[in-house]
Amino acid sequence: MSVQGQGKYIVVPEGTVTTPKGFRAGGLHCGLKKTERFDLGAIVCDVPAAAAGVYTLNSFQAAPLRVTQESIAQGGKLQAMIVNSGNANACTGQQGEDDARAMRAASAKALGLEEHQVGVTSTGVIGELLPMDKVLSGIEKLPLSVKADGGDDFCQAILTTDLVQKMTCVRLVVGGKEVHIAGAAKGSGMIHPNMATMLGFMTTDANIESEYLQLLLSRITDNTFNMITVDGDTSTNDMVVVMASGLAENEALHPDHPDWEAFAAAVQHVGEYLAKAIARDGEGATKLIETTVIGADSDDAARKIVKSIIGSSLVKSAVYGADANWGRIIAAIGYSGQPVNVDTVDIRLGDIAVLIQSRPVKFDEEAALAYLKTDTIQIHVNLHMGAGKATGWGCDLTYDYVRINAAYRT
Repeated sequence: MSVQGQGKYIVVPEGTVTTPKGFRAGGLHCGLKKTERFDLGAIVCDVPAAAAGVYTLNSFQAAPLRVTQESIAQGGKLQAMIVNSGNANACTGQQGEDDARAMRAASAKALGLEEHQVGVTSTGVIGELLPMDKVLSGIEKLPLSVKADGGDDFCQAILTTDLVQKMTCVRLVVGGKEVHIAGAAKGSGMIHPNMATMLGFMTTDANIESEYLQLLLSRITDNTFNMITVDGDTSTNDMVVVMASGLAENEALHPDHPDWEAFAAAVQHVGEYLAKAIARDGEGATKLIETTVIGADSDDAARKIVKSIIGSSLVKSAVYGADANWGRIIAAIGYSGQPVNVDTVDIRLGDIAVLIQSRPVKFDEEAALAYLKTDTIQIHVNLHMGAGKATGWGCDLTYDYVRINAAYRT
């Protein structure tokens, strides 16, 4: 595949988090999961990488997140991220804090790094102590599992109730240098972003300082990871971390760099791809719901109205049942708490208009039924009030969601 022209990104179909220069990854089974599936993974960089993170705003933030924030705060760099699945190490008190730090210390020793160069995170059941004998034994073996082609193994290691792996990679030319940006994520349930209620990992070989990486990550999070919902539950654990090796050797990126917006667009693509993949893989889901609101009083108002629609259990249930019940959509708009002119709302399901200027219009019910049976449903809303706009993603609510979560712990 040829290199795309300056400033334009291209998707690398076979790319993983190890495609950017300097990164290796891997996973193994250490015994946290009842099956033999991988439950411990790592991303390792050959050099200290500029790092940035965004974290859940749940008040009961899990211990590993605080440890990772401490690591990044000591200079803005990481050289490894360690993650376990099957146990969240959340609401575990001082012992949980000690265990998260023990994971960091053991990983640093195994990989020959300083402790502050290592971040840790966990996902799984809340309120149970980590079986540290299994975790520490697995960490000792991690260096043998970390390799240049270990991106798939890492993706397997971070899954909980996910049905599919979620990863993507793009490349572009920055200042004459080829730059890669890749991402991997897990998330299927407890998805209602405020930050991002999932685990996301991005790697890039771009040369960019930590402060600008943080600026960019915070910016794209609002339009990607913060615009998905599965079930309205904000997790205790989850975060997105970006590591930049700088090994592409491009001139350092910053907001005034001529290729800054092109690089930002590429990062945005990675974030949006992962966010949509999480929404599509919602627990029990059969359909992705993409909702766009335009004509709002502001972008912030549009975002809140989008979230109100995709978070509505009644909207989600109607989509599952292929019921063109636009009344549930307009109700969600009305209780969003945002300014709305009740006389100027348009709603379309795909290309099918169901409401114009807040008045119902006749539509082909059979065509609507056929459309709502497809696997991607688009809801379009025009408020005709201003220039505000936003897009977000959710999924339908099915019987399987209840089945999965009725016995998640047992």
